[in-house]
Amino acid sequence: MADKPHVLIVGAGAIGSFYGAILKRAGCRVDVVLRSAADTVASDGFAISSPLGDLSFHPDQVHGPEDRAQDAPDYVVCCLKVLPDIDRVAILAPWVGAQTRIVLIENGIDIEPAIADAFPDNLLISCLAFIAVSRVRPGVIEHKAYGRLTIGGWPDGLGDHCRRFGALCEAGGINIEYSEHVVGARWQKSVWNSPFNPLSVLADGADTLTMLDTPGGEALVRAMMAEVMAVAAADGHPMPDSTIDEYIAGTRAMPAYRNSMALDYRNGRPMEIDAILGNVVAIAQRLDVPVPRLETVRVALRIRAANQV
Repeated sequence: MADKPHVLIVGAGAIGSFYGAILKRAGCRVDVVLRSAADTVASDGFAISSPLGDLSFHPDQVHGPEDRAQDAPDYVVCCLKVLPDIDRVAILAPWVGAQTRIVLIENGIDIEPAIADAFPDNLLISCLAFIAVSRVRPGVIEHKAYGRLTIGGWPDGLGDHCRRFGALCEAGGINIEYSEHVVGARWQKSVWNSPFNPLSVLADGADTLTMLDTPGGEALVRAMMAEVMAVAAADGHPMPDSTIDEYIAGTRAMPAYRNSMALDYRNGRPMEIDAILGNVVAIAQRLDVPVPRLETVRVALRIRAANQV
Protein backbone atom coordinates (compact mmCIF):
# COMPACT_ATOMS: atom_id res chain seq x y z
CA MET A 1 0.00 0.00 0.00
CA ALA A 2 1.27 3.46 -0.89
CA ASP A 3 2.17 6.01 1.80
CA LYS A 4 -0.77 8.03 0.52
CA PRO A 5 -3.53 5.42 0.26
CA HIS A 6 -5.88 5.58 -2.68
CA VAL A 7 -9.51 5.51 -1.52
CA LEU A 8 -12.56 5.28 -3.77
CA ILE A 9 -15.94 6.23 -2.29
CA VAL A 10 -18.83 4.47 -4.02
CA GLY A 11 -22.06 6.26 -3.20
CA ALA A 12 -20.87 9.72 -2.17
CA GLY A 13 -24.07 11.05 -0.65
CA ALA A 14 -24.22 12.47 2.87
CA ILE A 15 -22.41 9.54 4.52
CA GLY A 16 -19.94 8.88 1.72
CA SER A 17 -18.91 12.49 1.26
CA PHE A 18 -18.45 13.00 5.01
CA TYR A 19 -16.10 10.04 5.39
CA GLY A 20 -14.43 10.96 2.12
CA ALA A 21 -13.67 14.35 3.68
CA ILE A 22 -12.26 12.65 6.78
CA LEU A 23 -9.98 10.44 4.68
CA LYS A 24 -8.94 13.43 2.57
CA ARG A 25 -7.92 15.26 5.77
CA ALA A 26 -5.85 12.19 6.64
CA GLY A 27 -3.85 12.68 3.45
CA CYS A 28 -5.47 10.04 1.26
CA ARG A 29 -6.14 10.35 -2.44
CA VAL A 30 -9.94 10.32 -2.50
CA ASP A 31 -11.92 9.57 -5.65
CA VAL A 32 -15.71 9.27 -5.76
CA VAL A 33 -18.30 7.45 -7.86
CA LEU A 34 -21.58 9.34 -8.21
CA ARG A 35 -24.85 8.42 -9.88
CA SER A 36 -26.03 12.04 -9.81
CA ALA A 37 -24.48 15.46 -9.27
CA ALA A 38 -21.19 14.31 -10.80
CA ASP A 39 -20.83 17.53 -12.83
CA THR A 40 -21.60 19.70 -9.80
CA VAL A 41 -19.09 17.92 -7.58
CA ALA A 42 -16.42 17.83 -10.30
CA SER A 43 -16.79 21.59 -10.69
CA ASP A 44 -17.38 22.77 -7.13
CA GLY A 45 -16.42 19.86 -4.87
CA PHE A 46 -18.32 19.07 -1.70
CA ALA A 47 -19.37 21.85 0.68
CA ILE A 48 -19.57 20.26 4.13
CA SER A 49 -20.43 22.24 7.27
CA SER A 50 -19.59 20.46 10.51
CA PRO A 51 -18.88 20.92 14.22
CA LEU A 52 -15.42 19.65 13.25
CA GLY A 53 -14.94 22.74 11.09
CA ASP A 54 -15.20 23.25 7.36
CA LEU A 55 -14.79 19.79 5.81
CA SER A 56 -15.33 20.95 2.22
CA PHE A 57 -13.07 19.26 -0.32
CA HIS A 58 -12.57 18.53 -3.99
CA PRO A 59 -12.25 14.83 -4.81
CA ASP A 60 -9.12 13.93 -6.73
CA GLN A 61 -11.32 12.37 -9.39
CA VAL A 62 -15.07 12.13 -9.97
CA HIS A 63 -16.40 9.06 -11.78
CA GLY A 64 -19.79 8.16 -13.16
CA PRO A 65 -21.23 4.67 -12.63
CA GLU A 66 -20.32 3.68 -16.19
CA ASP A 67 -16.60 4.39 -15.68
CA ARG A 68 -13.97 1.72 -15.07
CA ALA A 69 -10.88 1.78 -12.86
CA GLN A 70 -7.57 2.58 -14.47
CA ASP A 71 -5.72 1.68 -11.30
CA ALA A 72 -7.29 -0.34 -8.50
CA PRO A 73 -7.65 1.59 -5.22
CA ASP A 74 -6.31 0.42 -1.88
CA TYR A 75 -9.79 0.81 -0.38
CA VAL A 76 -13.20 0.79 -1.97
CA VAL A 77 -15.57 2.35 0.55
CA CYS A 78 -19.18 1.39 -0.21
CA CYS A 79 -21.78 3.81 1.14
CA LEU A 80 -24.64 2.72 -1.12
CA LYS A 81 -28.18 2.28 0.10
CA VAL A 82 -28.96 -1.41 0.67
CA LEU A 83 -31.99 -1.71 -1.61
CA PRO A 84 -33.40 -4.62 -3.63
CA ASP A 85 -32.93 -2.80 -6.94
CA ILE A 86 -29.34 -1.73 -6.30
CA ASP A 87 -26.86 -4.42 -7.34
CA ARG A 88 -23.98 -3.56 -5.06
CA VAL A 89 -21.83 -6.37 -6.43
CA ALA A 90 -22.16 -5.16 -10.02
CA ILE A 91 -21.45 -1.56 -9.01
CA LEU A 92 -18.35 -2.47 -6.98
CA ALA A 93 -16.90 -5.03 -9.40
CA PRO A 94 -15.20 -2.59 -11.84
CA TRP A 95 -13.27 -0.95 -9.02
CA VAL A 96 -12.07 -3.92 -6.97
CA GLY A 97 -8.55 -5.15 -7.68
CA ALA A 98 -6.73 -8.17 -6.29
CA GLN A 99 -5.37 -6.23 -3.30
CA THR A 100 -8.31 -3.88 -2.76
CA ARG A 101 -9.85 -3.86 0.69
CA ILE A 102 -13.63 -3.47 0.65
CA VAL A 103 -15.13 -1.24 3.35
CA LEU A 104 -18.87 -1.21 3.98
CA ILE A 105 -20.27 1.87 5.72
CA GLU A 106 -23.93 0.95 5.44
CA ASN A 107 -26.97 0.45 7.62
CA GLY A 108 -28.67 -2.79 8.45
CA ILE A 109 -28.37 -6.38 9.53
CA ASP A 110 -27.08 -9.26 7.39
CA ILE A 111 -25.81 -6.98 4.61
CA GLU A 112 -22.28 -8.42 4.24
CA PRO A 113 -22.78 -11.97 2.85
CA ALA A 114 -23.57 -10.91 -0.73
CA ILE A 115 -20.36 -8.87 -0.91
CA ALA A 116 -18.23 -11.51 0.78
CA ASP A 117 -19.52 -14.21 -1.58
CA ALA A 118 -18.80 -12.08 -4.66
CA PHE A 119 -15.28 -11.08 -3.59
CA PRO A 120 -14.00 -14.02 -1.51
CA ASP A 121 -10.32 -13.12 -1.95
CA ASN A 122 -10.66 -9.48 -0.81
CA LEU A 123 -10.50 -8.43 2.82
CA LEU A 124 -13.87 -7.13 4.02
CA ILE A 125 -14.16 -4.41 6.66
CA SER A 126 -17.62 -3.77 8.08
CA CYS A 127 -18.30 -0.34 9.62
CA LEU A 128 -21.16 1.26 11.47
CA ALA A 129 -21.50 5.03 11.35
CA PHE A 130 -22.90 6.82 14.40
CA ILE A 131 -23.58 10.18 12.85
CA ALA A 132 -26.21 12.82 12.15
CA VAL A 133 -25.53 14.07 8.64
CA SER A 134 -27.78 15.11 5.75
CA ARG A 135 -27.48 16.16 2.14
CA VAL A 136 -29.08 19.61 1.80
CA ARG A 137 -28.75 19.64 -1.99
CA PRO A 138 -26.35 18.09 -4.52
CA GLY A 139 -22.82 18.53 -3.25
CA VAL A 140 -23.90 20.36 -0.07
CA ILE A 141 -23.77 18.41 3.19
CA GLU A 142 -24.72 19.36 6.76
CA HIS A 143 -23.03 17.39 9.54
CA LYS A 144 -24.85 18.00 12.82
CA ALA A 145 -23.33 15.62 15.37
CA TYR A 146 -21.20 12.57 16.07
CA GLY A 147 -19.24 10.75 13.37
CA ARG A 148 -17.73 7.78 15.21
CA LEU A 149 -17.17 4.57 13.29
CA THR A 150 -17.24 1.09 14.75
CA ILE A 151 -14.92 -1.08 12.67
CA GLY A 152 -14.48 -4.83 12.49
CA GLY A 153 -13.50 -7.58 10.13
CA TRP A 154 -16.36 -9.65 8.77
CA PRO A 155 -17.61 -12.09 9.95
CA ASP A 156 -15.51 -11.43 13.03
CA GLY A 157 -12.05 -10.61 14.28
CA LEU A 158 -9.68 -7.70 13.76
CA GLY A 159 -6.67 -7.63 11.51
CA ASP A 160 -4.07 -5.05 10.57
CA HIS A 161 -6.26 -4.09 7.60
CA CYS A 162 -8.98 -2.93 10.00
CA ARG A 163 -6.58 -1.02 12.21
CA ARG A 164 -4.88 0.68 9.26
CA PHE A 165 -8.19 1.95 7.96
CA GLY A 166 -9.21 3.03 11.45
CA ALA A 167 -5.93 4.90 11.90
CA LEU A 168 -6.60 6.87 8.72
CA CYS A 169 -10.04 7.86 10.02
CA GLU A 170 -8.58 8.88 13.37
CA ALA A 171 -5.97 10.98 11.58
CA GLY A 172 -8.84 12.69 9.79
CA GLY A 173 -10.41 13.71 13.10
CA ILE A 174 -13.04 11.16 14.14
CA ASN A 175 -13.22 8.60 16.92
CA ILE A 176 -12.90 4.90 16.13
CA GLU A 177 -14.11 1.92 18.10
CA TYR A 178 -12.85 -1.52 17.11
CA SER A 179 -14.98 -4.61 17.44
CA GLU A 180 -13.94 -8.25 17.37
CA HIS A 181 -17.61 -9.10 16.80
CA VAL A 182 -18.96 -6.64 14.26
CA VAL A 183 -22.24 -8.56 13.82
CA GLY A 184 -22.97 -7.90 17.49
CA ALA A 185 -22.15 -4.23 16.92
CA ARG A 186 -24.61 -4.18 14.03
CA TRP A 187 -27.29 -5.53 16.35
CA GLN A 188 -26.50 -2.77 18.81
CA LYS A 189 -27.04 -0.12 16.14
CA SER A 190 -30.25 -1.81 15.03
CA VAL A 191 -31.64 -1.18 18.51
CA TRP A 192 -31.73 2.49 17.51
CA ASN A 193 -32.34 2.25 13.78
CA SER A 194 -35.17 -0.28 13.74
CA PRO A 195 -37.54 1.90 15.80
CA PHE A 196 -36.51 5.44 14.86
CA ASN A 197 -36.15 5.10 11.09
CA PRO A 198 -39.51 3.43 10.34
CA LEU A 199 -41.47 5.49 12.90
CA SER A 200 -40.13 8.70 11.40
CA VAL A 201 -41.59 7.70 8.04
CA LEU A 202 -44.95 6.67 9.50
CA ALA A 203 -45.01 10.07 11.23
CA ASP A 204 -44.48 11.86 7.89
CA GLY A 205 -40.78 12.54 8.44
CA ALA A 206 -40.81 13.47 12.13
CA ASP A 207 -37.51 14.26 13.80
CA THR A 208 -36.12 12.37 16.78
CA LEU A 209 -37.30 14.73 19.51
CA THR A 210 -40.81 14.97 18.06
CA MET A 211 -41.04 11.18 18.16
CA LEU A 212 -39.83 11.02 21.76
CA ASP A 213 -41.84 13.97 23.06
CA THR A 214 -45.20 13.02 21.54
CA PRO A 215 -47.34 11.30 24.22
CA GLY A 216 -46.71 7.59 23.99
CA GLY A 217 -43.84 8.06 21.55
CA GLU A 218 -40.96 7.25 23.88
CA ALA A 219 -42.83 4.25 25.28
CA LEU A 220 -43.32 2.87 21.77
CA VAL A 221 -39.67 3.42 20.87
CA ARG A 222 -38.59 1.65 24.06
CA ALA A 223 -40.89 -1.31 23.39
CA MET A 224 -39.55 -1.70 19.85
CA MET A 225 -35.99 -1.46 21.13
CA ALA A 226 -36.72 -4.24 23.61
CA GLU A 227 -37.97 -6.46 20.78
CA VAL A 228 -34.80 -5.87 18.76
CA MET A 229 -32.70 -6.73 21.82
CA ALA A 230 -34.64 -9.98 22.28
CA VAL A 231 -33.89 -11.02 18.68
CA ALA A 232 -30.23 -10.08 19.06
CA ALA A 233 -29.96 -12.17 22.23
CA ALA A 234 -31.53 -15.16 20.48
CA ASP A 235 -29.00 -14.68 17.67
CA GLY A 236 -26.14 -14.88 20.17
CA HIS A 237 -25.57 -11.17 20.78
CA PRO A 238 -27.08 -10.17 24.15
CA MET A 239 -26.82 -6.57 25.35
CA PRO A 240 -26.80 -4.94 28.79
CA ASP A 241 -30.14 -4.00 30.33
CA SER A 242 -28.99 -0.37 30.36
CA THR A 243 -28.81 -0.18 26.56
CA ILE A 244 -32.26 1.33 26.01
CA ASP A 245 -31.81 4.04 28.65
CA GLU A 246 -28.43 4.96 27.18
CA TYR A 247 -29.80 5.21 23.65
CA ILE A 248 -32.75 7.34 24.68
CA ALA A 249 -30.51 9.68 26.68
CA GLY A 250 -28.04 9.95 23.79
CA THR A 251 -30.82 10.76 21.35
CA ARG A 252 -32.20 13.48 23.62
CA ALA A 253 -28.71 14.96 23.99
CA MET A 254 -28.23 15.55 20.26
CA PRO A 255 -30.08 18.17 18.18
CA ALA A 256 -33.46 17.19 16.74
CA TYR A 257 -32.53 14.96 13.83
CA ARG A 258 -34.49 13.79 10.79
CA ASN A 259 -32.89 10.46 9.89
CA SER A 260 -31.96 9.12 6.47
CA MET A 261 -35.12 7.06 5.99
CA ALA A 262 -37.28 10.09 6.76
CA LEU A 263 -35.36 12.14 4.22
CA ASP A 264 -35.63 9.38 1.62
CA TYR A 265 -39.38 9.23 2.19
CA ARG A 266 -39.87 12.98 2.00
CA ASN A 267 -37.85 13.16 -1.21
CA GLY A 268 -39.63 10.25 -2.87
CA ARG A 269 -36.58 7.99 -2.80
CA PRO A 270 -36.61 4.22 -2.11
CA MET A 271 -36.21 3.30 1.56
CA GLU A 272 -34.01 0.65 3.17
CA ILE A 273 -36.97 -1.21 4.65
CA ASP A 274 -35.47 -4.71 4.55
CA ALA A 275 -31.94 -3.81 5.63
CA ILE A 276 -33.10 -1.79 8.62
CA LEU A 277 -36.28 -3.54 9.72
CA GLY A 278 -37.28 -6.43 7.45
CA ASN A 279 -34.16 -8.47 8.11
CA VAL A 280 -34.64 -8.09 11.87
CA VAL A 281 -38.19 -9.43 11.57
CA ALA A 282 -37.05 -12.26 9.28
CA ILE A 283 -34.41 -13.36 11.80
CA ALA A 284 -36.99 -13.10 14.61
CA GLN A 285 -39.33 -15.40 12.70
CA ARG A 286 -36.53 -17.87 12.00
CA LEU A 287 -35.57 -17.92 15.70
CA ASP A 288 -39.21 -17.95 16.88
CA VAL A 289 -38.93 -14.66 18.80
CA PRO A 290 -42.21 -12.72 19.07
CA VAL A 291 -41.88 -9.15 17.76
CA PRO A 292 -45.46 -7.91 17.32
CA ARG A 293 -44.60 -4.21 17.25
CA LEU A 294 -41.79 -4.63 14.74
CA GLU A 295 -44.01 -6.79 12.52
CA THR A 296 -46.83 -4.24 12.64
CA VAL A 297 -44.52 -1.34 11.85
CA ARG A 298 -42.93 -3.28 8.97
CA VAL A 299 -46.33 -3.88 7.35
CA ALA A 300 -47.38 -0.25 7.90
CA LEU A 301 -44.07 0.92 6.43
CA ARG A 302 -44.53 -1.20 3.33
CA ILE A 303 -48.04 0.18 2.88
CA ARG A 304 -46.62 3.70 3.22
CA ALA A 305 -43.91 2.92 0.66
CA ALA A 306 -46.47 1.52 -1.79
CA ASN A 307 -48.26 4.87 -1.69
CA GLN A 308 -45.11 6.99 -1.71
CA VAL A 309 -45.29 9.87 -4.16
